[in-house]
Amino acid sequence: MTDPLAPPRTSQDDAAAELADAARRLSRSSVLVVGDAMLDRYFYGEATRISQEAPVPVLCLQRELSLPGGAANVVRNITAVGAAAAFVAVVGDDLAGSDLTTLVGRQSGVEPWLLVQGGRVTTVKTRFLAHGQHLLRADTEDPGPLHPKIAERLLRIATDAMTATSVTILSDYSKGVLAGDMPAKLIEAARQAGRPIIVDPRGTDYAHYAGADVIMPNRRELATVTGMAAETDDEIERSARHMLAAFNIGAALITRSEHGMSLVTLTEAWHFPAEALDVHDVSGAGDTVAAVLAAGMAARLPLPIAARLANVAAGIVVGKVGTAVARQDEILARLVPVAGNKAKIATREAAIEQAERWRRRGWRVGFTNGRFDRLHQGHIHLLEQARGACDRLIVAIDGDATGRARRNGARHMRPEGDRAADLAALSAVDLVCVLEEDSPLSLIAALRPDLLVKGSDHAAADIVGADMVTGWGGTVLRAELLPPSAHARAALASPGAE
Repeated sequence: MTDPLAPPRTSQDDAAAELADAARRLSRSSVLVVGDAMLDRYFYGEATRISQEAPVPVLCLQRELSLPGGAANVVRNITAVGAAAAFVAVVGDDLAGSDLTTLVGRQSGVEPWLLVQGGRVTTVKTRFLAHGQHLLRADTEDPGPLHPKIAERLLRIATDAMTATSVTILSDYSKGVLAGDMPAKLIEAARQAGRPIIVDPRGTDYAHYAGADVIMPNRRELATVTGMAAETDDEIERSARHMLAAFNIGAALITRSEHGMSLVTLTEAWHFPAEALDVHDVSGAGDTVAAVLAAGMAARLPLPIAARLANVAAGIVVGKVGTAVARQDEILARLVPVAGNKAKIATREAAIEQAERWRRRGWRVGFTNGRFDRLHQGHIHLLEQARGACDRLIVAIDGDATGRARRNGARHMRPEGDRAADLAALSAVDLVCVLEEDSPLSLIAALRPDLLVKGSDHAAADIVGADMVTGWGGTVLRAELLPPSAHARAALASPGAE
């Protein structure tokens, strides 16, 4: 029954609802990725002085982060939308290869086939950053072709994996896995298996990719390959159709930076404007596009719908820091925005990413945690002090299971959703997430707040994470407590008490 007081639905609302339904279907798919796996390493620190040995900054390292990169980042993005992935790639017999294998293996929903070639060097991209600025990137790589026996084994495994998945992606980073005639052999194997194949290409010789179903060059690559102008919509269409006809490819999804994307077939074209709300880092956006496009095709979505979802996902990823992913719930939130204070309630992963974005803007990030069962003036007083000492405040609340365990079955605790909503309604709070662990230590380590806040009834030595925060240059605030009234003296001890 329609609510007579509700605003009338528009065609735009209906289109968003249809896209949201399509986004939910992404998790029903399975995708095979074959390509160049690499390890992305990030070293973060402070650069406050110049070296006496040379006129270069000295980076005092504070933390290190390792992530799957290249084709492995495509796999990461596939699992982020809830889809299953099979992954066939090659690593070297070295520590980086072992680290990359471990990182890929930890992902749920992935069946990895990372072949080891003795004497080969695993591709590693090492980035050094300070104060949100990229100082240097150092690469270790072996772009030579695979050993013939490894190549033969890779082709056999990939061909078998095609029958267990719905769509195949060739993620070519020119690091050797897809050298020579390997793409042609894989495309023929996909054709024999009746599976669509998507190519994220490199280089200028697209004859290697002839017969693919979809190819994904960027605008500059398209212009280079065809020798034709590729600036306007009309030029993109002409150039793309020339390429499709020349190499017998079904469709092209051309990424156009701030101008969005264009999907072109021999008979039709769709142009999608850029979806980014705020651009922080474009690295890895192409991996996201390939992953979501493939998941959409595997879920049997029409190609234009899959491409539009990929465009939305890319807009999310470029607003994050480093090689990031777009999760299904983030895509849904972008398509059907969360209203009001609910937008402040985030998952652990989203909170970590948001904290990093805030730091990149030079903002001071604060953190506190507790049950916050019955929100009262004592809580509000503490939170306002915390917010006054930082630019953005993240509050973690005990999850339902954790809170009940700590109470040992004592008085019923309000559901985590209600407690989170109460906190999100406060102007002093910028983000709320649920703490599922017994201790906030691992979350503090991941968030790396500049300010850690607890009530003054906590001794400095007893504040969990205090040594960690001060160790990376942050501060600890023991906030003043309001004098409790006579009728609520027991309840207002500290935010952790209730």
